[in-house]
This record gives sequence, structure tokens and C-alpha cells, in this order.
Amino acid sequence: MTLQVTLDDKLVETAKKIGRHPNDVDAITAALLEYIARRRQERIISLFGKIDYDPQYDYKAQRRRS
Repeated sequence: MTLQVTLDDKLVETAKKIGRHPNDVDAITAALLEYIARRRQERIISLFGKIDYDPQYDYKAQRRRS
């Protein structure tokens, strides 16, 4: 996909150095992947304490079936 955006040159250069990326595209792609992963983690973390589990569930018995 081709996309024209204006980015802060210092940010891109810093990302390239920290991530040891050879070019801008690799640095920006890595940044987007990390952004997506972090947002997904935040969604999962927001579920903590909201899911009720069956107190009778025996996860060890489930493992033995395999």
C-alpha cells in the first residue's frame, strides 16, 4: 500500500536507531505492529475480573485428556 504522510523526521530516525531498522519503511512497520499488539493487550487486560469461571472446572483433568 502506498500512503503519503508527514512524519517527524526525528521520531523516524530515533525509531530506526533504537530498532536497528535499515530504512524508514521497516521502522514504521515495526512501530505499527507494536501499536496494534499493545492495543490488543489493553483490550484483553480490560476483561480481567469481568469473566466468571465455573468453580467446579478442573483444568488438570482437561489436560489429561490429550
